[in-house]
Amino acid sequence: MTVRTDYPRQIKVLRDVFIPLKDGTKLAAQIWLPVDAEKDPVPAILEYLPYRKRDGTSERDAVTHPYYAGFGYAGVRVDIRGTGDSDGILYDEYSKPEQDDGLEVIAWLSRQKWCNGSVGMIGISWGGFNGLQIAARRPKALKAVVTLCSTDDRYADDIHAMGGSLLVDKVSWGATMFSIITTPPDPALVGDKWRQMWLDRMGEHAPWLLHWHEHQRRDSFFEHGSVCEDYRAIKCPVYAVGGWADGYSNAVFRLLKGLRVPRKGLVGPWAHKYPHFALPGPSIGFLQETLRWWDKWLKGIETGIMDEPMLRVWMQDPIAPRRHYEERPGRWVAEDVWPSKRIKARRMAMGVGTLGGKPGKGTLSICSPETVGQTAGRFCPYGLDPDMPDDQRIEAGGSLVFDSAPLEEDLEMLGAPIAQLVLSADKPDAKVVAVLSEVLPDGAVTRVSYGVLNLTHRNSHAVPEAIVPGEAMTVSVRLNESSHRFAKGNRVRIALSTAYWPIVWPAPERATLTIHLDKSRLDFPARPPRPEDNDLAAFPPAESSAPLEQTMLRDESSHWSIEQDFASGVMTHKRWSDDGEWRIDEIDWTSGGWSKRANSIHPLDPLSAKASYRIEKTFGRGDLKLKILTGVDMHAERKHFVIEANLQAFEGGMEVLKRTWTKKVPRDHV
Repeated sequence: MTVRTDYPRQIKVLRDVFIPLKDGTKLAAQIWLPVDAEKDPVPAILEYLPYRKRDGTSERDAVTHPYYAGFGYAGVRVDIRGTGDSDGILYDEYSKPEQDDGLEVIAWLSRQKWCNGSVGMIGISWGGFNGLQIAARRPKALKAVVTLCSTDDRYADDIHAMGGSLLVDKVSWGATMFSIITTPPDPALVGDKWRQMWLDRMGEHAPWLLHWHEHQRRDSFFEHGSVCEDYRAIKCPVYAVGGWADGYSNAVFRLLKGLRVPRKGLVGPWAHKYPHFALPGPSIGFLQETLRWWDKWLKGIETGIMDEPMLRVWMQDPIAPRRHYEERPGRWVAEDVWPSKRIKARRMAMGVGTLGGKPGKGTLSICSPETVGQTAGRFCPYGLDPDMPDDQRIEAGGSLVFDSAPLEEDLEMLGAPIAQLVLSADKPDAKVVAVLSEVLPDGAVTRVSYGVLNLTHRNSHAVPEAIVPGEAMTVSVRLNESSHRFAKGNRVRIALSTAYWPIVWPAPERATLTIHLDKSRLDFPARPPRPEDNDLAAFPPAESSAPLEQTMLRDESSHWSIEQDFASGVMTHKRWSDDGEWRIDEIDWTSGGWSKRANSIHPLDPLSAKASYRIEKTFGRGDLKLKILTGVDMHAERKHFVIEANLQAFEGGMEVLKRTWTKKVPRDHV
């Protein structure tokens, strides 16, 4: 990535901005803008997050927002109420008060002397969520949105559930947010009230995952903030961006289909990061690409961006399976519109171990070990660690495997594969997992996509129904959207299992599925060649503004492992991450931390599943030393989830607060 130092306009930084709200709350902001903006006003580009602009996102902000300012915009980074240096308490994610505050922030920005009245929103993950959610509230000044690695459907495609099955990331992310929401503001910004603000946050806050688990089906909790409930509510243009290695690529395709405004989609090989520095590469000149978007919709300058295809994606080439890639080989391809009428489902029948030949006769049954999924990687990889799926050969012994014959020619796909299955189960609760892979000539197996369906949700995520044991069911398992070239001579594999740990939480008891071969198939979204792809303009090389000036006091490190206790049989996935400790030089503020995460299970006992997380965060300046320790543990009984959490806070080595929580939540067809 090239660091840009020359810009059309000179930049200044406003570090200590507090945006007043109607109820007296003040939200902390940092603003980068041209020095002459009051004489020559500019549009504002807002990023609105709970992740602490002072330290949590400061490194990322430094390489992004000043770049926009240099090209005639105000880059604005605001801490959500109750986070970072902002007043108040944040009681949950994506709440209506968060949106209400965002509306006030946008109105305030539009009134500033340095602003021309137009505002855009950009954000990845949380910031991508609330960009869409606030757009659906239609603030007058909001003219365009760039949403990355986000979702339009908080139930179908977030950390809570996949196919009606409880994601283990729900617990992991709940533990992460618990550790973030209980952190202090910087006394240098908020003054003497900092300690009371910190104590209020810790005293008022309960771990969100305690009430998240009360919502195990698609109810009003998830309908709120899901813009798929009414796509027509969004009236401004939307650029939706994702990555094939990320957990959130599906929403790009639904947004392109559902929105009725000018829109574009871009999906690269990336994990959960901005595309100008994301892995796997190749990275692109994402800031230059978004400037074309902002110039069009915030300044009225014709850049040609809307004359290009609606959707552009990275067509991934075959590659050996690894848990980490610096780069994924492939090429850029495009579709003029989405859904594309050019892409047709190729039906591949299932036989006894075969795919794509004649339909099989009779049935096959599977009752997987609970450890199937050990090579799945994370639900939402970040690309920096070994967090991507490994060789799928390890999973074959616990799955029903269907392989095509060696391909006679390359076969490309773009879209969501669908496993159309007729099956029965011998228990009232069960799930089916479908994994699409490419089998290489040496036998290595690279995962391409996967999907999960809780069979009690076969007809509705809002009204689950117990399975009638032995009764045949017709179900569709929609796998994640993907784009991949299966090479001539390689094989296409679909594998079916009843478990996928530690991606999804197991059902209360082991179940056996019986698949009716003559009525089951894979619908493969085959993409024919598009000659125009050869003429696509190349993205420019990645650029950024200058990196944050900081001094590392302790280097970061991580260790990932899968361990099996041969005496007990329990398998444990462990992740130790030392975030290091660093000082942001300009403000002399130090922060650091570490986390220990473990997910364990016995291969024959779904009720042995346990998730355990410990996180430490530290902050300081001079003699001020602050530390927060949080812990979350969860296991499940046959009829309940049991969640325990604890919090300890220290100032100068002395404990200032200690809290614990324990909650049992009834299982609701999960």
